Amino acid sequence: MAAVEQSATKTFGILTAGGDCPGLNAAIRGVCRAAHDRYNMTAVGIANGYRGLIDEDWRILRPVDFMGILTRGGTILGASREKPFKARPKEYSSDIEEDKVELIKENYRKLNLDCLVVLGGNGTNTTGYLLAKEGLNVLGLPKTIDNDIIGTDRTFGFHSALSIATEAIDRLHSTAQSHNRVMIIELMGHKAGWLALYAGIAGGGDVILIPEIPYDIKAIGRHLEKRTQSGRGFSIVVVAEGAMSIEEAAMDKKERKKYREQTVVPSIGYRIAGEIEAETGLETRATVLGYVQRGGIPSASDRVLATSLGTAAAKLLAKGEYGRMVALKGESISSVDLRVPAEGVKTVPQDHYMIDTAISVGTCMGV
Repeated sequence: MAAVEQSATKTFGILTAGGDCPGLNAAIRGVCRAAHDRYNMTAVGIANGYRGLIDEDWRILRPVDFMGILTRGGTILGASREKPFKARPKEYSSDIEEDKVELIKENYRKLNLDCLVVLGGNGTNTTGYLLAKEGLNVLGLPKTIDNDIIGTDRTFGFHSALSIATEAIDRLHSTAQSHNRVMIIELMGHKAGWLALYAGIAGGGDVILIPEIPYDIKAIGRHLEKRTQSGRGFSIVVVAEGAMSIEEAAMDKKERKKYREQTVVPSIGYRIAGEIEAETGLETRATVLGYVQRGGIPSASDRVLATSLGTAAAKLLAKGEYGRMVALKGESISSVDLRVPAEGVKTVPQDHYMIDTAISVGTCMGV
């Protein structure tokens, strides 16, 4: 494709990478409207995440492109899980067709970009940080329903997924009560338990299992049997997809992977359903909410957060303050060095007040 001519002010590329989530379009709108209307910048939309910068798939974004997208789910730019550094040759090669990072750098220069704005989770922002180390100007925005990005109190997408998960738990209550069953609901969250913990409390879960607290099936069994004996013949068990037993937690990564490969069940929710039935004899059913959690329109809270983070990114662009990720800190929008989200995953601390809240209202945390 032809190179984009440099505007009178700045030209920036913008992409969305990793999994989709509600609020991406609101964030795109926030960045582009502020950059265009307030700072007279030119936005280049990169298609399908970092893959678009490899395949030269981009287009100029005009005001009509980011009008009316505040409430739309998904992303108008498309997304992919392209990880250009993962397959990079160990030694530099002049054949850039075999080096995706070099292709990205070349196309960044071909577009005459002043900055690349990346909207994504841990992987996306980590790639942004690595590109910044390669000499590109990069800004990041934190999106994920998992809420597991270090450096920000909350990510956009989390609140919308929380609302969807809570509604699903509410609906399971009635069928669980009607049939006197134990109902398992498995939620996303990757290696962090934020979504399951918050949704479990909001939905009145009787048991909440998160990766940060390895579970003891016998403790869960005792809790459920106690509920049955007290006349409460049904229970709701909220399970994070990364939950693990005490036995698994004691294994190294390789052992754990082998152990799970030997367990012929679709997912952790179904496995725990089988374990509960074997331990208690109680009729148990599993529901995996899956990609429903990532779909649909963003909540009002996520629209506000995504818009605020987007306009803050535009301001950093105007100031030329690169190598940052915009973030929510308390009641303020600020930014952190891009190396911060690259440091790992933000998990639920053992002393987090929400864990104590759950225990205080009689919820079993699996131990």
